[in-house]
Amino acid sequence: MTSNIPPPARHDSQGIPMHAPGSRLTTATNKYKDTHPVPEKPHVSPDIEAYKAAHSGSVGPHSDAWWAEQARENLTWIKDFTIVRTGGFPSEQELKENKSPSPTLPITWFTDGTLNACYNCVDRHAFANPDKTAIIYEADEPGEHQYITYAMLLNEVSRVANVLKGMGIKKGDTVTIYMPMTWQAVVAFLACVRIGAIHSAVFAGFSAESLRDRILDCQSTVLITADEGRRGGRSVATKVIADQALKECGDANPVKHVLVLSRTGSKTVAGQHFTPGRDVWWHEACANVPAYCPVEEMSSEDGLFILYTSGSTGKPKGILHTTGGYLLGALLTVKYVFDVHPGDKFACMADVGWITGHTYIIYGPLALGTTTTVFESTPVYPSPSRYWETVSKHGLTQFYSSPTAVRLLRKLGHQHVQDHDLSSLRVLGSVGEPINPEAWNWYNEHVGKGECAIVDTYWQTETGSIVVTPLPGAIETKPGAATVPFFGIEAEIVDPLSGKPLEGNGVEGVLCIKNPWPSIARTIWGDDKRFVETYFKPYPGHYFTGDGAARDEHGYIWIKGRVDDVINVSGHRMSTAEVESALLLHNGVAETAVIGTADELTGQAVNAFVTMKPEFSFDPTSEPALVKELVLQVRKIIGPFAAPKKVYIVSDLPKTRSGKIVRRILRKIASGEGDQLGDLSTVAEPEVVEVIKKKVAESP
Repeated sequence: MTSNIPPPARHDSQGIPMHAPGSRLTTATNKYKDTHPVPEKPHVSPDIEAYKAAHSGSVGPHSDAWWAEQARENLTWIKDFTIVRTGGFPSEQELKENKSPSPTLPITWFTDGTLNACYNCVDRHAFANPDKTAIIYEADEPGEHQYITYAMLLNEVSRVANVLKGMGIKKGDTVTIYMPMTWQAVVAFLACVRIGAIHSAVFAGFSAESLRDRILDCQSTVLITADEGRRGGRSVATKVIADQALKECGDANPVKHVLVLSRTGSKTVAGQHFTPGRDVWWHEACANVPAYCPVEEMSSEDGLFILYTSGSTGKPKGILHTTGGYLLGALLTVKYVFDVHPGDKFACMADVGWITGHTYIIYGPLALGTTTTVFESTPVYPSPSRYWETVSKHGLTQFYSSPTAVRLLRKLGHQHVQDHDLSSLRVLGSVGEPINPEAWNWYNEHVGKGECAIVDTYWQTETGSIVVTPLPGAIETKPGAATVPFFGIEAEIVDPLSGKPLEGNGVEGVLCIKNPWPSIARTIWGDDKRFVETYFKPYPGHYFTGDGAARDEHGYIWIKGRVDDVINVSGHRMSTAEVESALLLHNGVAETAVIGTADELTGQAVNAFVTMKPEFSFDPTSEPALVKELVLQVRKIIGPFAAPKKVYIVSDLPKTRSGKIVRRILRKIASGEGDQLGDLSTVAEPEVVEVIKKKVAESP
């Protein structure tokens, strides 16, 4: 059914009890650098006592009342809820007693309430402030940017929603989105949820095979794509790949309609890769439908989107997020983690095809009514100054990127930063993996000028939104530490052998979360049993993140990486990130990836793949001395037990198109399984893999 929704409620209150500033966490030291104090840039929000009070309220005995207040204050509801939450994580006994083939996880939030995510992200802001910029679209070529207002966004979203309805899409149907980083990609997401459809976005760098598998798994009848994408000055054959995926679906192909955005106006696509009767141009379809589409009334627990994440074994997992809880988690984390205020311009430099783009380009910023950024290009096109030119041009206030990007820009030199006005920035964020202290300090010194808060955020596709992070104005930071749990998160360090939570500080184990929070995923699409067995069976009564973690002497949480990225050498457990940080302290090292391989004597051995800075010159005859120097550095910084057994000096590392190092490839090559690498479709430059294989094969 459709519904008329009341005018938007006020949602600009910070919602945290304010206390006089001055109470700070005790300054502490670690092996890298002293704790960094809270910066004094304008607009910093709650102090440490306010954080403690809010966190206590969000997890304590009266937490339902806390969450109800947040949900009502920040979201606009069609029908108010009376039930805040039900269910919890299954205990060991409950797991044993569940004899059904597909055990379910009965977690719900705001169950009997109804709302619409698109209304919360678009309509209420378009009604209140139609001329406010909703999206800054920074196109691949500098100078081709656009500003899309909330009124413009409402118009375009409504038109695409009407097109989808004309294609037969209705509440509960799935739509696959395979689009480049254009502002219209945001429109596609919001058009789906406006009419109650569940979107499944597939990163536009994925192969035809990956797209095929995802279409078949969620049985989408409509695919939204583009003729081509643009990235780093080059065109990407998006429609050609989409066509191949549909062809490979064979007789099982569920797709009946393909909506195609004309991004480049490719005549080749128009002439050779356009199927009449199935394919329709976005602009032509939108020209023939009304400019307003009523929103669908959705239960808080109705599906919002599916997002596939790779499993360590088996097919990718289609993580399902639902409407009310996810939207609240996205909004609150933007609001508090990034200290967003009216007039801010928020920039997350991820791709909308990943969870970071879903939450921190689309749903979080737009639900809050702020200005968000869609960045189509790369950090180094047409020069390594591109990020900083973008910040200066648009006056961005928050900047959220990955450690990989920071390390790359650090490698290329701070001279690309220093000539740009970055004074608008207040908060710098890091996401994707633990940021090594050297990159953190570079980010702080050269981008933040020592005046910005830096939030090193930890979360996952399955958590929906950030779960461990500093808060600007409240939490002092340590380079490399994720620091403290966000509201509603009861983080526990669990002994991996006994399965018991480790009390006190100075402990290390696996990171688990006790009790559900609103934005937690609800299931794996079509596989409830796998969902329970993956995330809740390993440590009953807890959500298992799959990551190792430590809680230091001051109560800060440090993420040690995936459990399978923890190396155990002769009983000494160390994270790969720790060894990588030690190697990066060498003045010639640009990037490094550390993996563990089986060793007959020590159980596991440390192997390091290292790239050197362009200005650091050495010839092949001096390479053995350089390797020895790097090994001695790790011995000195961490200890003899951490010394790499092998160090490979390579020209580059295998990375995805989003810049993430693919360590599984390095692990297989170093283990002598270079002929069993599997699918390399996500690797940006596959030729790098062959160079590394040759390097390892020739190594003594």
